Amino acid sequence: MVVDTLDNLEKYVSLNPLFKDVVKFIKENDLNKLEDGKHYIQDKDLFVNITTAHGKTEEDATFETHKNMLDIQIPLDNNETYGYLPLADLPEAEYNAEKDVTKYPGVKSETLVNCKPGEFAIFWPQDGHKPCIGTGDIHKAIFKVRV
Repeated sequence: MVVDTLDNLEKYVSLNPLFKDVVKFIKENDLNKLEDGKHYIQDKDLFVNITTAHGKTEEDATFETHKNMLDIQIPLDNNETYGYLPLADLPEAEYNAEKDVTKYPGVKSETLVNCKPGEFAIFWPQDGHKPCIGTGDIHKAIFKVRV
C-alpha cells in the first residue's frame, strides 16, 4: 500500500509500466469533471471508474482484494478512510473471477488510513483494503491497473 499526494504520483511510475499512462491521463483530464462510469485508457488493462460512494462506518464497510488489478483510489471532494490488512491476515473467502474481487465481510481493520482530496492510495493484490469509510458522499476516481 502507498499513500501520498497526487503531486508525487509521477515518482511511482517505475512500479508498474501502466502508471505513466495514469499520470498522463490525470494531467490531461479534470477528474472532477468526468462523467460517472468507466473510462477506458488502455482497454481492459487500464481504466478509471468515476463514482460517488456513500460514506460508511468502519463496521459497515467491507474488506476486498483483487488478483489481477491494483487500485489507485483518489477521493475528489471529500475525505475517505481506508481500512488496511495484508492479504495474508485475511480469512479464506470466495474469489469472483468475473469482477476480480474477493470480499471479506465482518473483518475488523487493524489500520485505518485517511486520504483527502489531492491524495491517493495504491492497493496491490496483497493489500486488503476497506474503502468508502467516511461521512456523506465521496466522489472518487478508482484507477484499475493490470499487474
